Amino acid sequence: MRRTLLARDVRDAVLGACATAAGLLLASRVVAGLHVEHWWSTLAVALLVGALDTALRPILRPAAMRLGVPGAMVLGVLGQLVGVHVSLILVPGVDVSSWAASAATLGVVALVLVVVRWLLGADDRDYLVADLLRRARPAGGPSEGRRPGLVVVQIDGLGYPTLRHAIASGDAPTLAGWLRRGSHRAERWWSRVPSTTPAAQAGLLHGTNDGIPAFRWYDKAAGRLVVTNHPTDAALVEKRLSDGRGLLAGGGAAVSTMFSGDADTSLMVMSKAGGGGGLGPGGAYLRFFARPFVLARALMLTVGEILKEVGQSRRQRSRRVWPRVPRRGAYVLLRAVTNVLLRDLNVALVAEQMARGAPVVFVDLVDYDEIAHHSGVARREALDALAGVDAAIGTLERFAERCPREYQFVVLSDHGQSQGPTFAQLAGRSLEDLVAELIGVDGGQLVSATGEEEVWGPLATFLTDVPGGSSTRWAAGARHPERLGRNRRGDGHRAARDAAPGDGAVVAASGNVGLVWFPAMPGRVPVEALAERFPALVPGLLERPEVGFLVVDSARGPLAVGPHGVHVLRDGEVRGADPLVAFGPWAAADLLRVCSMPESPDVLVHSAYDEQAGEVYAFEELVGSHGGLGGDQNHAVLLHPSVWQIDPDLLDGSGGDEAVLRGADVVFRQLVAWTRRAGIRAGPGESGTAGQSPRRGPARAREDVEGAG
Repeated sequence: MRRTLLARDVRDAVLGACATAAGLLLASRVVAGLHVEHWWSTLAVALLVGALDTALRPILRPAAMRLGVPGAMVLGVLGQLVGVHVSLILVPGVDVSSWAASAATLGVVALVLVVVRWLLGADDRDYLVADLLRRARPAGGPSEGRRPGLVVVQIDGLGYPTLRHAIASGDAPTLAGWLRRGSHRAERWWSRVPSTTPAAQAGLLHGTNDGIPAFRWYDKAAGRLVVTNHPTDAALVEKRLSDGRGLLAGGGAAVSTMFSGDADTSLMVMSKAGGGGGLGPGGAYLRFFARPFVLARALMLTVGEILKEVGQSRRQRSRRVWPRVPRRGAYVLLRAVTNVLLRDLNVALVAEQMARGAPVVFVDLVDYDEIAHHSGVARREALDALAGVDAAIGTLERFAERCPREYQFVVLSDHGQSQGPTFAQLAGRSLEDLVAELIGVDGGQLVSATGEEEVWGPLATFLTDVPGGSSTRWAAGARHPERLGRNRRGDGHRAARDAAPGDGAVVAASGNVGLVWFPAMPGRVPVEALAERFPALVPGLLERPEVGFLVVDSARGPLAVGPHGVHVLRDGEVRGADPLVAFGPWAAADLLRVCSMPESPDVLVHSAYDEQAGEVYAFEELVGSHGGLGGDQNHAVLLHPSVWQIDPDLLDGSGGDEAVLRGADVVFRQLVAWTRRAGIRAGPGESGTAGQSPRRGPARAREDVEGAG
């Protein structure tokens, strides 16, 4: 194995040097101001650039630590430019006239590197982590002699049926190879309502998601909207949920997640981005940004992704593919950044944590989820993104062979996605417009939050670390304003705080779930009070064929009310036609749990579900959605080593033929049990990781999951 790794290292080094030299030769022909007299001079430049990179990085690291992630990016670019310019000046037989010529040379070399590696079929991300491979401590003996470790890769939004399709279509060769070799097993688990990233990831990382009824919700006591991919709100949610014994407690690392899981190292974690926490030390990012030609290559591929999106969107329109939503404006850039720059950065950050020997590393890769929202769940664009994620996992698997720990890999998702036309496309108006009409208010008395803020989460997190600025407002407001009332006033927090008095309402959306609150009416408003105050609301919503059912409170507790029947969630009594019959065996239990939370809405509006087409109708303008029930959105993925068996006592067989793990909190318990048995996590009576000091967090009464398994 070591001989194979050494051969791969030599191959990468030779390939990189030759490609760089070829790029310099091409640049000397096309860049005005660059002249190369001898071909061998290009090899000398390539070697000197690498040497200067090694020398400059320790000098730049202290400044990067102070300036944060964007500062590290700027310093990295400047460091690359300085290294190339100085190398071109110092090497005999090379003449460069200006800094502009050096910058153009940097771009040409990056382009040649991309083309050469594509022509040779080399894995592009091997180049990204090549220097990490060289500095990682060799295993030093048989794999049994290394300490165990775990890497958890969350493929955001990947449904179990879509994974099976991708394996059959050849779009997930890494994962397919694991299954064919028998090293891993693929399981389905049930992502409970709300089937959203905040709820699922809180459960996966902290073992509970109580008090998270949706992606965003209105807090009547605070008088404002809570949006979980705002750093301040994410921090407040984590503070309430964390007990210091999360999945990553005791030396673990969280990368690009919404919550930290009590990790000692948090990189691009939403809950740590605000309040001065930043995205982790800038020095952790400098290695990626300062690596010669890596950032330039990533930027070029980003431009290529923009052109790809424009072409694919046009093709979808010309073929009249349906359902579809407009794909233009800032989304084009967002897709390119998440699919190229952020994915490569995440791979590099995870590799660095593996190289330092973090016991558990958890990373969330959002590429597939982001594109499936706009293009469709199993369409070519989404499967291409999934193939890119699969390739990234393959890179990390190869990298693990040289790490100080013997890492096992678990690949899971937080939820799936369901497809369908949007509510507005079918009804001809938005949910907030319909609610305003039914309760008889004008736009000034209705505050709505039904925009696509979820998809801006990763980029907003990245930009939060800009010194002296709040990127969350910039990303979620100025660049892509939510639909906050009909006059689109301000950001969600401010607009919701100023919610209209009297009979005003707050309307939010979470995929195919709509949520309505009446701020002037305290507590959870029972249906009897709604009927008296707004007699047209409930019947008017149920008249729409796009609405499947409503959940409202009553003297008998929460009720699921459909056009032709009522389901009493607490005792299971059904009068008339059961409105939940099409939504699976756990629909009533999921809805009862959510609507028993103090944060739940006064009216939960759930879309209809077309069982023949497998389609739901989102209240956001997204063709792929999640948040409620129906379709594949609740069928999440858990792909785990075959030697790690699912604990029978954690399985729920009440849903029919297949017993599954039901709920992210149960998956957390299974992960904790696995890490304990593998010697990665401390045993019963301890809250830390084996060999690490436990980190104490705020105490919170809940089940002692450390005893699981």
